[in-house]
Amino acid sequence: MHRYRKAKIYKGYVCVFVCSATKAIHLEATSDLTSEAILAAFKRFVSRRGRCSFTSSDQGTNFKGASNQMLQFAQVAAQVLSITWKFNPPGSPHFNGLAEAGVKSMKSHLYRTIGSQILTYEEFSTILTQIEAVLNSRPLSVISADPNDLQPLTPGHFLTLEPLTIGFPESDLTSIPLNRLSRWQLIQRMHTDFWKRWSQEYVHLMQERHKWTEPTPEIKLNSLVLIKHETKSPLSWELGRVIKLHPGKDNIVRVVTTAHGILQRPVVKICPLPGN
Repeated sequence: MHRYRKAKIYKGYVCVFVCSATKAIHLEATSDLTSEAILAAFKRFVSRRGRCSFTSSDQGTNFKGASNQMLQFAQVAAQVLSITWKFNPPGSPHFNGLAEAGVKSMKSHLYRTIGSQILTYEEFSTILTQIEAVLNSRPLSVISADPNDLQPLTPGHFLTLEPLTIGFPESDLTSIPLNRLSRWQLIQRMHTDFWKRWSQEYVHLMQERHKWTEPTPEIKLNSLVLIKHETKSPLSWELGRVIKLHPGKDNIVRVVTTAHGILQRPVVKICPLPGN
């Protein structure tokens, strides 16, 4: 990251916080991996999201140092702030699988999106916040059984009491070469690229895979489904209700009709949400 021409370029890091109850994700930009930087990121997280009584992390030396300092701070203000920090055993990332999944969702696509571009701290913080909104806009399950209600439950509901589906209007910049984009347009291009990559991957992850020896659960009428769409703008998930099934000669449903403008889609292009 850098600010001005001939300015010093230094690395930027991302501290990922994942809520085990709501699966909400919070991203914090840090300048290094020291205990002081981790503790500062944790204080920013608590100041904006509220106090968490239990924190789990791996056994990185920076986390251990931050935990010791946090314990010293908590002992002084035990009546105000009480946080338990637990370390997972070494060499066991599966103990913290939810956080590891959050890191995986963000890290691989962020690398591909930024590429070789050098960002300022403001640009880096902006793209991280936009990516955070994308991750927290993902549909988790069904809210109600009303056939006319196409609103799914998302992590954003727990953070803002409303879905994170309203973003700033953005122009389609995918056809413009990168060297012709302004700095602000470049950030929006990165935001759109991340959305296209990650949203398609999320639909595939939501589709359950079964062995060929087990029958695949059939989609039922009035199920709320997530429809795969390659050209949707960021934070815009296309959802629909199944109003008609089209079974084949073997009586297996492979095509359905949804109420989202009456669309007919193959089963591989849709994903039923949990809770139907």
